[in-house]
Amino acid sequence: MHAPVLVLKDSLKRESGTKVHHANIQASKAVADIIRTTLGPRSMLKMLLDASGGIVVTNDGNAILRELDIAHPAAKSMIELSRTQDEEVGDGTTSVIVLAGEMLHVAEAFIEKNYHPTVICRAYNKALEDALAVLDKIAMDIDVKDRTAMLGLVKSCIGTKFTSQFGNLIADLAIDATAIVNVDLGQGLREVDIKKYIKVEKVPGGQLEDSRVLKGVMFNKDVVAPGKMRRKIVNPRIILLDCPLEYKKGENQTNAELVKEEDWGILLKMEEEYIENICAQIIRFKPDLVITEKGLSDLACHYLSKAGISAIRRLRKTDNNRIAKACGAVIVNRPDELQESDVGTGAGLFEVKKIGDEFFAFIVECKDPKACTVLLRGASKDLLNEVERNLQDAMSVARNIIKNPKLVPGGGATELTVSATLKQKSSSIEGIEKWPYEAAALAFEAIPRTLAQNCGVNVIRTMTALQGKHANGENAWTGIDGNTGEITDMKERKIWDVYNVKSQTFKTAIEASCMLLRIDDIVSGIKKKQAPGAGPTKPQIETEADADNEQILPE
Repeated sequence: MHAPVLVLKDSLKRESGTKVHHANIQASKAVADIIRTTLGPRSMLKMLLDASGGIVVTNDGNAILRELDIAHPAAKSMIELSRTQDEEVGDGTTSVIVLAGEMLHVAEAFIEKNYHPTVICRAYNKALEDALAVLDKIAMDIDVKDRTAMLGLVKSCIGTKFTSQFGNLIADLAIDATAIVNVDLGQGLREVDIKKYIKVEKVPGGQLEDSRVLKGVMFNKDVVAPGKMRRKIVNPRIILLDCPLEYKKGENQTNAELVKEEDWGILLKMEEEYIENICAQIIRFKPDLVITEKGLSDLACHYLSKAGISAIRRLRKTDNNRIAKACGAVIVNRPDELQESDVGTGAGLFEVKKIGDEFFAFIVECKDPKACTVLLRGASKDLLNEVERNLQDAMSVARNIIKNPKLVPGGGATELTVSATLKQKSSSIEGIEKWPYEAAALAFEAIPRTLAQNCGVNVIRTMTALQGKHANGENAWTGIDGNTGEITDMKERKIWDVYNVKSQTFKTAIEASCMLLRIDDIVSGIKKKQAPGAGPTKPQIETEADADNEQILPE
């Protein structure tokens, strides 16, 4: 195997570097243009065909970019940005791409004038520091316990999503769910694990208004022997196991040689006694409900039902962890290690209900649960998937506020304030970095401009009026109302953003554009497939001239 070798004449270096920059910037702008129309409350929806042939209807930046199949490496790294943003703060996935695309777009002019990318990056990093300082200055604290303020905030953050038409519903669900799993770690730190301890259960049918947060958990299982075991237990004592309640099979093939006929009976009896033993150890604690992650044999089922115990088998580990958090039980690995303290007594009701054509087990009315299930009902699978995506965003917003209770104005007001302040500061910067710094200041205006475009108002007039209001870094709370396109005070309209999301958006966008600007060669290490029987071929090297002709997006 040959390693790809790149040989370039010195005279070609600058030329080629500029070409690669140009190709990368074009690719990034193409990605930004795909999802530019999905920013803001009056945004368009996209309909995507996913790999398995199903359809996805959404305006969530990350969900759209996830489905794209793009060959260009720069475009791929842009898509990564949106994923990072989604995992880190769960919101602002569209803004980050639009902002990064704009940052690269304004850098293009400097690249053509033979500015060195390092100079541009230095100016951008300086702009980022100053932008974060402005954020700190205009941020406003919020009381996490004030429910109406929290509701307004979550609502304004997911107001751009499809489900905003259902009023407070999603915001209520998100705040209730995150309030349940909020754990105080001491020293002012809080942990809100929405991935592990909040399960979203989508059940088609019914109305969206029937969706609710359960004070406990539900899962898609029925008791093992429906006729014999109780399906409704008030204040149940719950035991959670992580071991099979059946006879252990041999690790490998085991041969037993039986001489007498009675030995066969003895063997069977030993198996029965083993299971009876395990069940006796469990029954000793008088539980009402036994849940195991592994199998449960018919014999064990018989012993348990005789003792009036309901049993559920083969439950997912993640669900078992949630039940443990909800009812205060401890998951036990061996029945002989059971203690009274391992029994969960925090649940108020165990009930198996039939929803649609499936049975669901509910363990609800728990005392101080630390895990919960959000039950979503709705007309169709597609609708439910979109509601779930929006709910995830809403929960992320609620989690961000709990972790760092600070607000900044929404509706493009923050970006305009940052832009105006940076413009003022640019005059005091000496040397060649002044111009890219000023360009970065202008790039922040991409967000309010895109909002204005998506509302369908006159963009130039609106932007001029806004820039006039923000001219001296004043009126930090003046922005665009994304529904009507009016220029208003964001405090009055309750249009807010979370500080964490904004700062993460700025950091990700600027750092990523710096990274893409510093790329001056694309070397392809992928081998072309050759015909069978052909000799070894020379390694293919992609030069910058090829990078220019490459298709950015599949047609």
